Amino acid sequence: MPKRSADKPIRRYPLHIHIAWLFILLIVVFAAANTWYNDRQASRMLLTASRTLFNQIGAQTAERLDNLYRNAGTSVDLLANTQLLHAQSLQQRLHSLPYLQQLLRNQPALTAAYAGYANGDFFLLRRVPDNATFRKTYTPPLQARWLLQSIETLDGQREGRFLYYDDQLRLLENRLQPDYRYDPRTRAWYAAARLHDGHIFTEPYVFFTTREPGATFARQVPDGAVAGIDVTLAQVSQLLRQKSITAHSELALIGPHGNVLAYREPDKIVRPEADGSLSLVGIAELGVPAIAALMGDRSHYADAAATLHVEGEDWYGYVARIAVDGPGDQLLHLAMAAPQRELLADARQLRFQTMLIALILLAVAVPVAMWFSRLASRPIQALINQARAIQAMRFDTAVETGSVILEIHELAHSMQQMQATIEQFRDIGDALADERDFDQLLARILTETVQMAQAQSGIVYLTEPDGSLHARQACQQDQCILLSQPLPVLHLASDPLHPALLAQTSGQTWIGQIETGPLNTWFHPLQRFGQPRTLVAIPLSNRQAQSVGVLLLFLADGQAEPGLTRMALLEAVSGTAAVALETQRLIQEQQALLESFIQLVAGAIDAKSPYTGGHCQRVPELARMLAEAACAARDGPYADFAMNEEEWQALHIAAWLHDCGKVTTPEYVVDKATRLETLYDRIHEIRTRFEVLKRDAEIAYWQGVAQGGDKAALAEIRDQMLATLDREFALVARSNQGGEGMDAADVDQLQQIAQRQWQRTLDDRIGLSHEELTRKQAVPPAPLPATENLLADKPEHLFERGPRDQLPQGHGFVMDVPALLYNRGELHNLCLGRGTLTAEERYKINEHIIQTIVMLEKLPFPRHLRNVPEIAAGHHEKMDGTGYPRRLTREQMSPLARMMAIADIFEALTAVDRPYKQGKTLSEALAIMARMRSDGHIDAELFELFLRGGVYLHYAKVFLRPEQLDAVDITQYL
Repeated sequence: MPKRSADKPIRRYPLHIHIAWLFILLIVVFAAANTWYNDRQASRMLLTASRTLFNQIGAQTAERLDNLYRNAGTSVDLLANTQLLHAQSLQQRLHSLPYLQQLLRNQPALTAAYAGYANGDFFLLRRVPDNATFRKTYTPPLQARWLLQSIETLDGQREGRFLYYDDQLRLLENRLQPDYRYDPRTRAWYAAARLHDGHIFTEPYVFFTTREPGATFARQVPDGAVAGIDVTLAQVSQLLRQKSITAHSELALIGPHGNVLAYREPDKIVRPEADGSLSLVGIAELGVPAIAALMGDRSHYADAAATLHVEGEDWYGYVARIAVDGPGDQLLHLAMAAPQRELLADARQLRFQTMLIALILLAVAVPVAMWFSRLASRPIQALINQARAIQAMRFDTAVETGSVILEIHELAHSMQQMQATIEQFRDIGDALADERDFDQLLARILTETVQMAQAQSGIVYLTEPDGSLHARQACQQDQCILLSQPLPVLHLASDPLHPALLAQTSGQTWIGQIETGPLNTWFHPLQRFGQPRTLVAIPLSNRQAQSVGVLLLFLADGQAEPGLTRMALLEAVSGTAAVALETQRLIQEQQALLESFIQLVAGAIDAKSPYTGGHCQRVPELARMLAEAACAARDGPYADFAMNEEEWQALHIAAWLHDCGKVTTPEYVVDKATRLETLYDRIHEIRTRFEVLKRDAEIAYWQGVAQGGDKAALAEIRDQMLATLDREFALVARSNQGGEGMDAADVDQLQQIAQRQWQRTLDDRIGLSHEELTRKQAVPPAPLPATENLLADKPEHLFERGPRDQLPQGHGFVMDVPALLYNRGELHNLCLGRGTLTAEERYKINEHIIQTIVMLEKLPFPRHLRNVPEIAAGHHEKMDGTGYPRRLTREQMSPLARMMAIADIFEALTAVDRPYKQGKTLSEALAIMARMRSDGHIDAELFELFLRGGVYLHYAKVFLRPEQLDAVDITQYL
């Protein structure tokens, strides 16, 4: 076998691993030993308890047998002293029948009482057994409860009779039994009684009539008669059945000759013999292997316990001796056996629980041992870790280890101080980095610095753009205070010796003592100074070494100046604080810039078209009011509604930018006041055509006159034409306004007017833009002069929808998009059913929400503002899913998006700065919104909150005119 290389490295483990394994091993050994010991003790205790129980059962069985035998002996003694034993005939013997009945009634264990006479007569009373065998054999009357069996010698002949009685000893039947030849003189009990003066009892046997095991007690009288009583052992079997200590335990009473006298199943201990008689089964015939094994060893017959292994299972057995006192004493044995698995079930359960507890303790002990081992080895490990930290961070200090070694203790103490300093510095840096509110940040910087310097109070100054220092926060001890009046602004020209300005200008920490005069002049709002005080002024500089402020600390009376270590930490903290201040100020400036851009866009949208008025500026206010009402709700569906600062910011931005897509909507579409209006109102072109036709009428008149026509007739024709053209133009002009719906008659008349023709003599393709010329070139040019209809829908009026004008994909938009981008046909526009907008122009206006979503989703919002597009884009959706652009249902919209819809609608209804309509009064606006609520257009719960919370009234008092503030009964809308 090759030898191990001498230079092969030995595998080493940390000290805490060795300690931990030692603890774990000790715990495992202790748990195993404890489990084994507890199991042994529990098993021993259970077996001892079982033996005690077996003893008790034996004693109870012996007591039961003793009572049975004693009572039976007493009863037979009493019976022997009655007149029954001296009666000579059946009639005389019947006088004792009530006594025998009472005797059997008083002692249920007695099954029969009888007397045998020297002449062979026999008189017996027994209960009628309630079993089918007896009734089949003897066929007693149904009401029979007692059977009197009698054998009487009459005239030298033996006459057997069965007399059946009911429970009141009324004779039911007197049956002659010729085959009843019973002779008591031949029975063992009779013979045994004749040999003794007192009562005797027989060994147990099976009563033929009742088929039950029992014994006979008998006593003779001087004239040769013998009294007898049969006592059953059924009560003993019942007792054994009741005393079963486990589910499968076995108990049997064994007679002197090994036959079974009592068992929990009495039917099993009786067997029929070939001659028709009945006998008691032996131990082996009982069919209980545990009892057979227990009684197989005669050494167990003394009161003793034994452990048996029967048919693959361990049993615990016990044999109790029961001595029956009396003539012919009998020794009985009560055999008791129970499976050990049942006897020791509690022990096994305890063992399982102990093992479970041991495992749980082990599971707890392992981490505890690991923790304790780490704790034990922590001083050395801490020094190692700190040494590595020092190597990386260039420090030469350590933590406290509590070691008894002086050198390690001193090194650890030094490292502990540095560790505490670094940890404090880190915590302050984290706190400053996490703080978002600028004023809270200033307060945090000041309080942390005051605590670190153990100063009494402090002030933080910020550098203004002009270089002056402005006191923004002051604190005493560990909390910021509100000054009774502001501290004066510091200017270098007026206060060159002020400690804060000295630190600012030098860029270095200033430490010195200031007399009470300057102290009270500069800092009297902070406190009154009665003696000089030491001040520490620490400059705050940004990354470019530019001053952002000064930290001014007031040391307590008699307090020593901070040491070099503490000053180094204070200056380091001040550097971190300066960076945090610069960062927060930059964030504030960026947020202010973002807010300005947002309001700039919203203002541009409102300024772009007078039709939107101040909509983009009022909706944010109304949305905020509704959100505040939801947060203030204490019951209803919004009882648990709350918003954090980030959600308020998201709502604010979304409300200001909810219509930002309108910057892409052509102004002439938004502001289209007439049906023919585009970039200008084309009614002027049509008016010119009518003027041309009117001039043509004038020319035709003069040409007719020049040709010698009837001047009056020609004038009449001219005047009729001019009047007709005036009426027709009036219809065209009225149709152009779009204020009323067009009926069929007006449309037909416009169609007829359109058929009028006029003559164009100039080329309509010169002087055009490239785009318009391209549209005209879709059809060949007409030769000049060209005759054209007065109103026409020409091919160049149709603007094709290009790829860029299609519905954007990937945003979930569900809208019906017209095939054309615009349809500027003159007749098509004039014949619109209602309003001034074509379907294409209506889509173009509605398209603003699509552009809003596209624009907002392109913006790189930070994570907490990612839901701004969803909030801003939902104000045209309806709760029933019929809105646009995504046809969202109520469940698909956030509460803030549903709030935006209500704010947008209410502002639009009540706005008074739109030139195309008057603002609705409060009652009119709320009635319209109530109908919209009922139609599933707006959120019913939010509308109820809008009313109950008084949001509508609060907004109205701020933004509506007095004449719009009419009385409103909101109960009709709830």
